[in-house]
Amino acid sequence: MKLSGAEIIIKLLERQGIDTIAGIPGGANLPLYNALCTSPIRHILARHEQGAGFIAHGMARSTGRPAVCFATSGPGATNLITAIADARLDSVPLIAITGQVPTSMLGSDAFQEVDIYNMTIPITKHNFLVRSAAELLAVIPEAFEIALSGRPGPVLIDIPKDVQTQEIEIFGWPEIAQADPPARVDMEGIVRAAAMVNAAKRPVLYAGGGVTNSASHGTLRALAEKNSIPVALSLMGLGCFPPDSPLYLGMLGMHAAPYTNLLLDEADLIIAVGARFDDRAVGRVQEFCPNAAIVHIDIDRAELDKIKKARISMACDAAEALSALLPLVDRDERPVWRAQLARLREEHPLPSPNVVDALHPLSIISTIAACAPPDAIITTDVGQHQMWVAQGYPFTSPRTLLSSGGLGTMGFGLPAAIGASLANPGRRVVCVSGDGSIQMNIQELATLSELGLPVTVIVMNNGHLGLVRQQQELFYGKNYIATRFDMRLDFAGIAHQFGIRGRKIVPTEAPTGIIADAIAGGGPCVIDITIDAERNVFPIVPPGAANRDMIGGEIYGKCCN
Repeated sequence: MKLSGAEIIIKLLERQGIDTIAGIPGGANLPLYNALCTSPIRHILARHEQGAGFIAHGMARSTGRPAVCFATSGPGATNLITAIADARLDSVPLIAITGQVPTSMLGSDAFQEVDIYNMTIPITKHNFLVRSAAELLAVIPEAFEIALSGRPGPVLIDIPKDVQTQEIEIFGWPEIAQADPPARVDMEGIVRAAAMVNAAKRPVLYAGGGVTNSASHGTLRALAEKNSIPVALSLMGLGCFPPDSPLYLGMLGMHAAPYTNLLLDEADLIIAVGARFDDRAVGRVQEFCPNAAIVHIDIDRAELDKIKKARISMACDAAEALSALLPLVDRDERPVWRAQLARLREEHPLPSPNVVDALHPLSIISTIAACAPPDAIITTDVGQHQMWVAQGYPFTSPRTLLSSGGLGTMGFGLPAAIGASLANPGRRVVCVSGDGSIQMNIQELATLSELGLPVTVIVMNNGHLGLVRQQQELFYGKNYIATRFDMRLDFAGIAHQFGIRGRKIVPTEAPTGIIADAIAGGGPCVIDITIDAERNVFPIVPPGAANRDMIGGEIYGKCCN
């Protein structure tokens, strides 16, 4: 059987279970699209390659399975870079396949040639520049194996046009790629960690995205409840622990509830699982949990002892480690520690609006939570709205919050919502965005309209780059520059132009019924909600400060004095 390189690629993707690909065709990847023509794989025509990359994010993040995006050479490939970098920081199994100029023209500054291979070395787990069609039989499966194994992440495959058109004889197909088995658990370390837990008076579990990726949230809960250990989550870990549990601390760090950071400050043991001690979570590193010993469990050896020195460090799968740890930990009610948590929660809660205000951002988040079905997937962009969602939405299961954590990419939410909806037919998806963020990839409203997906986009519209404006207010002497939009856009009206239902909510309107109708209705909808431009996200830990030194913890008003 004689097949072209492009046909081989498509066949190998089919064998890996890929049924949907987002991308944009161009001169250097047209052979690939020609081969896609006869494939059962569904293609989603994005309006920008970054949009295609984040559509793939939505598919991968919501399922845990690798997703694929296509781009042509030159600007098509460079437009994918942000999505690739985002996947690297947030551990997303993404396969980016780019077209390239013919091999004979490499290095000649040919039309739409860029060295995307070397450009992406720092932001991928691995990348390939394919030199012959025969290499594809090994490269494509290896890319999937790398993306899935250990800490998930992105792989780039750059394929010159002549490799796509080259025909070779195929005598058999390689095995379908699987993730490598995780490293074996260090039982000596587990025994020592269990002894530390049993001896501790004030332990806290700090769980991150690694718990989501390993599907170990059930074991995490069992461990916490058996030994009465409070659980704090990173942004990427939200959904891994039930928010109605008395042991739940919510998100830690820069915008945590005051009691969360205060309790962590009193801990004598931190068991960090699938978390990397990033700066938004720990604040001033030297002051994070200063009296606590640390047990750090992470699948990525490079993360161990990188930020905080641990007493015990174990490079292994979170599920394997928690399962091994659970039977060795004593059953303990810890009445004194739980009483301390209850006291701090009562005395230093997450601030709430001063008065009943249906258009306060936290009230809007509560309304969304009340209207959305239990299995709804929430995507966010990056900014104040992202933190209000993290503070106020009761995520009850993993992979229901999709948000750009490490890279903090504005423009993530809308295309990620499209991808999540494609990968989870029948589930309602809600994208919460801001007027600054939504404009970053607003062109994907056209993609959403064409697909007719059940995605509700809720834009908190304050006419500003809100989180930047807030920092200018609090930390830069109220020197406001380049954060106010002189043109106040009507996103409901813009939605109509894309053929999508849209509704604008002004301060005199009650939003509950409108939001409920938008979420319950069929197909896509955009809700534009005008919010107070001076409304800030509190609490906030000032840059470079310790988490205990958060400000704005007493009142959720317009300003912090």
